[in-house]
Amino acid sequence: MTPLFRTALAVCLAALLLAPAAFGATRSEEPSAAISHEAENTVVKVFSTMRRPDLSRPWGKAAPIEASGSGVIIEGKRILTNAHVVAYASQVQVQANQAGDKMAASVEAIGVGIDLAVLKLEDESFFKDRPTLPRASALPQIKEPVLVYGFPVGGTTLSITRGIVSRIEFVPYNIPVSALRVQIDAALNPGNSGGPALAGNKMIGLAFSHLQNSENIGYIIPNEEVELFLKSIDSSGHYAGKPGMYDELQTLENPALRGFLKVDNSVRGMVVHRPDQEIPGYPLKQWDVITRIDDSPIDDEGMVGIRDGLRLNFAYLIQKNVRDGNVALTVVRNGRSQQIQMPVPPQRPLLIDTLRGSYPSYFIVGPLVFERATLEALQLVRSRGQAVIGSPLVARLGDRPDAERDELVIIPAPLFPHTLSKGYSDPTGSVLKSINGTPIRSLAHLVALLRDLKDEFVALDFDNRASEAMVFPRKELVASTETILADNGVRAQGSPDMMKIWEQK
Repeated sequence: MTPLFRTALAVCLAALLLAPAAFGATRSEEPSAAISHEAENTVVKVFSTMRRPDLSRPWGKAAPIEASGSGVIIEGKRILTNAHVVAYASQVQVQANQAGDKMAASVEAIGVGIDLAVLKLEDESFFKDRPTLPRASALPQIKEPVLVYGFPVGGTTLSITRGIVSRIEFVPYNIPVSALRVQIDAALNPGNSGGPALAGNKMIGLAFSHLQNSENIGYIIPNEEVELFLKSIDSSGHYAGKPGMYDELQTLENPALRGFLKVDNSVRGMVVHRPDQEIPGYPLKQWDVITRIDDSPIDDEGMVGIRDGLRLNFAYLIQKNVRDGNVALTVVRNGRSQQIQMPVPPQRPLLIDTLRGSYPSYFIVGPLVFERATLEALQLVRSRGQAVIGSPLVARLGDRPDAERDELVIIPAPLFPHTLSKGYSDPTGSVLKSINGTPIRSLAHLVALLRDLKDEFVALDFDNRASEAMVFPRKELVASTETILADNGVRAQGSPDMMKIWEQK
C-alpha cells in the first residue's frame, strides 16, 4: 500500500501533468457584486434526518439525528453537497437563501470516500431563476483571496467568511481514497459543509471540514475532485470511485538503502517495500525503484513538481494519467530501467472493509449475534481491551481477502439473556474462527453452515487469545431464536442478504 493508503488506515484505527501555463496568473480580485449576488442565489441550506447504523445492535438503527449543512446548485438541475451531510439520511430537504419553504430532495449519487454527494429535487421549478455558479478549471494559487458561502451554526441566514488559500496537498480522505485538499484560513464551522468557496469570479471548491482544536484552518475539496466525481457517476447514480495504487512504498533517502540497491545518486524515486499482490504477472516487484509516473520524475520523498512552488505526492498524477485502468510507471529493477503498465483500480478488496454508506449485514441464532467485521466496528474492540489480544481485527488491518477468509465475522453484542447463555463471558468484539472445527470464511458461509448443520452440538471457537470456546445444543439453539427475538424486540433474525441464504433449505 502507498504511504497515503497506510496513513488513511492509521487514521481510522490516492490526462497529463498540469503545465504551469494551465494555471494562469494569480487572481487577486474580490468577487464582483454581480458574482456575489449570483453566489448568494446559488447557495442552499440542506436539512437531513439521519439514521446511522448501530454497530452493537445491527438489527436496528441509531436514534434519528437532525443535521444541517450547505449545498450549491450545479448543472443538470442538481445540488452538490458533502456526503457526510446526507449519509444515512431518511429525509432530505433543501431551502434557498432568503426563502421560507423547504423542498423535498433525494440523494442521486454519493461518494463516501471523497465526501461528495448530488441531490435531486422532486419539484424542479426550484431551479427557475437560480443559475449554476461557474467553476474554475484550475487549482487556485497560494495566497489567493477566498470567500466561503454557507449556513454555519450561530444563525439562520447566509454567512460569508473571508480568507486566503494557504496550502494545497494530496492526502488521505476516507479509506481507501486520497485526493487533493486545499487549506484556507477562512473560518469554517459545522453547517459550512457543502458550501462553495469562491476565488475571483468562480467557485474553486466545496467546504468540507476544519481542523479541530485549531483556529482558522479549514479545508475545501477543489473543483478537480468535484469534476472527477461528477464524471464517474453512471446513469443509475452509482459512483465507482477513484483510481489508486495500494503497494507499500518507502523513500530512497537513506545512503545504505542506495548501496543495497546498487543505484547511484542520479536515480531518484520511491522504493517498493511490499507489492500489493505477490502473484505471477503483477507488474511491481520488491525493491523496484519507481522513478517516473508517465513523463514526470519522482523525487526521493515521492513528490512531483506540478508548477512553481507546488509539489504534490506522485499519486496525484494517477487520476490525471490513467488510461484504460492503467498508468505508466518507469522503474529501476536490478539496475536496469524499464517501463511498466500499472493497474490502478478504483477499489481494493479488504478483509476488513468499510460500510461504504450501507447498513451492516448480521445474523442471529439463539442468544448469538454475528456481524461482518468492518473498520467502523473497530470501536467495539477499542471499548473492550480483552478482545484486542491476538485479534485479527488489529493484526490483519489492511490485508486483502485470502484463500482462507473472504472477510472476518465478529460477535458485536453481548449474548442475549437466556438459559443457553449461562456461564459464558461476554464475547463482544471476538472474531469467530470456526464452528465444529470448520474454519469460517465469511458471514454468508457461517449462515449456510448453521443452516445445514446436523450435529448434536454447535461448538464455536474464536481467534482472540483471551476468548473462551462456546458450546450449544443445536436443536435448542435454533428453537430458542424466535422467543429471544420477540423478548428483545428484534424484528428480523438477519439482514436481507443473510436471510436469503438461511431460507434456502
